[in-house]
Parts: sequence; structure tokens; C-alpha cells
Amino acid sequence: MSDHSRYISPFSTRYASPEMQFVFSEDNKFRTWRRLWIALARAEQKQGLPITDEQIAELEAHKDDINYDDAQRRERECRHDVMSHVYAYGLQCPKARGIIHLGATSCYVGDNTDVILMREGLQIVRRKLLNVMALLAKFADKYKGLPCLAYTHLQPAQLTTVGKRATLWLNELYMDYLEVEHRLDSLALLGSKGTTGTQASFMELFGGDSAKIKAVEQDIAQAMGFTKVVPVSGQTYSRKMDYFVVSTLSGIAQSASKFSYDMRLLQNFKEMEEPFEASQIGSSAMPYKRNPMRCERITSLSRYVMVDTLNTAITAATQWFERTLDDSANRRIAVSEAFLGIDAILNIMMNVCDGLVVYEKVIRARVMNELPFMATENIMMDAVKRGGDRQQLHEKLRVHSQAAARVVKEEGGKNDLIDRIASDPAFMVTREEIEAILDPANFTGRSEEQVEEFLRDVIRPVLEANRELLGEKQELSV
Repeated sequence: MSDHSRYISPFSTRYASPEMQFVFSEDNKFRTWRRLWIALARAEQKQGLPITDEQIAELEAHKDDINYDDAQRRERECRHDVMSHVYAYGLQCPKARGIIHLGATSCYVGDNTDVILMREGLQIVRRKLLNVMALLAKFADKYKGLPCLAYTHLQPAQLTTVGKRATLWLNELYMDYLEVEHRLDSLALLGSKGTTGTQASFMELFGGDSAKIKAVEQDIAQAMGFTKVVPVSGQTYSRKMDYFVVSTLSGIAQSASKFSYDMRLLQNFKEMEEPFEASQIGSSAMPYKRNPMRCERITSLSRYVMVDTLNTAITAATQWFERTLDDSANRRIAVSEAFLGIDAILNIMMNVCDGLVVYEKVIRARVMNELPFMATENIMMDAVKRGGDRQQLHEKLRVHSQAAARVVKEEGGKNDLIDRIASDPAFMVTREEIEAILDPANFTGRSEEQVEEFLRDVIRPVLEANRELLGEKQELSV
């Protein structure tokens, strides 16, 4: 039965997937702690410390059954989460109790686990990002040749195509993908650095044998699936690592927000829409409305993730010497919720991009209403070829364009610029000849080719290399 008397994060109830929530769950955290303690014991045994196979087997037998009640009871007494779990693990493993956490400090389990969880989170983000990219690539290819209004300063400008605009969204996500790849490649464990990063406790354990100490650290990294540890540290790894990871997530949020803003504007123009279910209610007061609620949610969550980057920046900037604990409470929230936020954003984007609605007739009507203005240069050049005076024609086009604009803006009428030009003998052109010029495809430049080249040369190689991860669908519950 649900407890409705306490605050519960909306990330848990409305937005983030169970998969991402598990990554930052207590089960995953404390099971990872125990895996790290086992890896430490195995590495120390390998280098000659008196740790038995029986002790390690006992640790292995209880690595997943966390005795939370014992740990919580102990933490109320000692006010230390790591030592509470060392104690609880020791209750389950009496033979191994004396070698749990041997030579380590709290950050051995805390920081190494944080790196492991960030890697798990980034792997999920990477997969979902690829699926969004695949959906947008399909959309871009389908509509690569459909002319539409482009905008500069939010004013109609030279035409583009619906598919070409989609490549702008896709290219930013591709840039984010490269950042995710870089971050995954560069993640390194803290390793076993000791209380101030000097490994002094391990020098004591191994009689000053640096080779053994380094071997322990490398064995731990290998056991946890890493190829490297940070070269130097205080007690903690540099909190810039958190900043770099959350900044990567912020980059995705920026791209998602740009997409969602564009979609909200296009929905206002009635050119495109996000999916809208048959039973969906757009407004509590206005039954006819089809509000872009999913894209608005993307915008909202993206804002949160982008702002969250500041938490990690300030934390990294304010660490004292080798360790201070004012990072801990902030990091528990800031890093995990950045991942939960971007997970929700990518889920919504998958849902939206899988059902984008394009209203081609509206798009064409809007194009044709603005195209006469855009075609004036072409018309002028053709008239000059027929013997017209370029300067005179330019002035006439300026006067005719302003007059036609007044009809549209002040009178609410149709754009009559073509009629004005066709009836002006200075242009030496018939209406039929002008209409031949007014084919929207003549004004999209290399849009279609650019889409084809971008998909062929940049996007499809990435998708093909990760084809086993594609095909994911997202149904939203709210």
C-alpha cells in the first residue's frame, strides 16, 4: 500500500524509468560496496596478506543480501554509513569480519561506487540517445525533400526542408553522443588511495612494497571492469569528474530543449505536432485544445538538468585540501537526479519522435504565402536578362512588396505580390512564367542532398555499429 503522507520524488513516481532508478538504488549501491570489499580482499590475498579462501567465500555468499536493519541500527549509534555497513557485513560473515575494508578508507567504497554507478547510468543514456537518433534519422530521411519555411530571428527566411531541420536536431544529439563516448572512455576508478591519497596504510600492510600496492589497485580496477585508476588524488577523486559527467548530461538536455522549443513553435504554426492520443485531454477548460504537453515536459526537465550542473561546479570549486565532507549531501542528490532527469527526457523524446505528425498541406500553404517575397530576386534577375534596368526593377519590387505586405498585415488579405508584378510591364513577365519560378523546390538549395550526405556519412555508421541496441519503444504512463 502506498504511503501518501511523505514526499516522494516525481522522478520516482512520474518520470524516470525503473532501470535508471535501480542504478541509483540502495540495493545497487550497497551491493557494489560489497563487490568492492571482495575485490579488495582478493587483491590483498594475491599479494600475500593472510586472507583465506574461506573468508572470501563467506563474503561472496552474502554479497547481495544486505541486512539493512542491522546497518541502520548501527548507523544511529555511530553516525557513519560506511562503518555501519562494515559492521552489518561482518555480522553475516563472522570469519571474514576482521579483513573487511582492510587498509581502506570510506571513499574506497563511496567514490569507487559513484564512478561505477555513473558508468552504468551513462551506458543507459548512451543506448537511449542512440534510439532517439535512429528515430530522427528515419524522420529526416522521409521528409528530406519537403520544402518548408526556415526562420532567422523567428521571421520567415529562405526555405529549408522538414528533413533538413530534423538533421539540425540530430546533429546536436550526435555531438552529445560523442561526449558520452568520451566520458565513458575517460572514466577512471579512484582505486585504493587511502585516507589522504598517499596509500600510507597500504605501505604499512605491504611493508613498503610499492609494486604490491600498485598491483592491488590494478587488480581491483580489473575486477570492477575498469582499465585505469586516477593517477593521483586526495582521499576523494577530483569532484571535477562529477562536473564533467553532469555537464555531458546537461549537453543532452540542451539539445532536447532546443528540439522541444522548435516543436512547440511548429505546433503553434500547425505545421507539426507531437503525438496526441484519442482520449487525451489538452485543456481542462478548453476541450478543443491540443497542447504540446510532452515537449513542454522536455523543456521543463531539461531546465532542471542544465541548472543542476551548477551544483557540481560549485562542489568541485570548494573542496578543501585532501577531503571535506560538504560535498556528500549535495552529490547524493545532484548527480543521481541529473541522471534521472536525462533518463526521463530521453524517454519522452523517444515517444515524441516515434509519432511526429506532419501537416504537409499547412506547410505548403505557409510556404506559398511567403514565397513571392523570397522569389523577388529571381524574378528581378530574369527581367534584367530580358533587358530591364536592375536598379529600377529593385525599386519597383520594394514598392510592390511593401504594398503586398500591407494587404496581408493590415487588411488580413492574401499575398498579391505576384499579381502586382505580373501586371507591371517593367518586368516583361506573365503570371504563368512567375508561377513556374515559384516552385518551392527551387528555393531549398542543397537541403535534400545535405540530409542524404549527413545520414550516410555521419549517422548511419554510428547506428549500424550499435544496431543491437536499437528498436526501443517508450510508452508514457502520464
